[in-house]
Amino acid sequence: MTRIKRQPIYQQIALDIAARIARNDLVEGERISGRSILSSEYKVSPETIRRAVNLLEEVECVHVINNYGVIIGDKTHAIAYLQSFSSVSDVTELKHRLTDLMAKKNEIEAEIHTIVDQIVDLSSRFSFSDPMKRFEFVISSKSELVGKTIATSAFYQTTQMTIIAINHDGEVLLSPGPDASLEVGDTIVVIGNIQDVHKVEKLVQG
Repeated sequence: MTRIKRQPIYQQIALDIAARIARNDLVEGERISGRSILSSEYKVSPETIRRAVNLLEEVECVHVINNYGVIIGDKTHAIAYLQSFSSVSDVTELKHRLTDLMAKKNEIEAEIHTIVDQIVDLSSRFSFSDPMKRFEFVISSKSELVGKTIATSAFYQTTQMTIIAINHDGEVLLSPGPDASLEVGDTIVVIGNIQDVHKVEKLVQG
């Protein structure tokens, strides 16, 4: 489930005032209530109102005059602020969604590691009764696999064995998809019937 971060209260107030300016509830040149009155209106502290007003002043929605008050600016600035904040909100939500997806990805990868370990363990414990075994091969520079993906190499169709992992410069890719690339020096981990090993050897050695 996507978690959406709640906006700080001063930012909510700034957006509300900007919206009031954009719809002409507050017009350019108008002097609005002092911070103490605004804090009573929004039921927050004067410090929160100060932060909201400062935020609006930065984008020229209002102008603060010492010992006088807050003067409303051109509403085009308020409209621009509202539009820009909408974009920022979209990016923030996407970042939270990405965080959630990355967490799920890590969970899936952990489960894949567990399953591969179980396969290796079962393969070793039942090596005499199970014809499906695990093998490792290093791709040589002469191999026709170099530069291809698992799909374009037609690896399974050619060898009747399945690649369950690729070790590329120490980085292990478990359960690689059809678009995973194969390069010189990669160690591929496959499972299959021992009678098909020679097919893989021929393919990786070239």
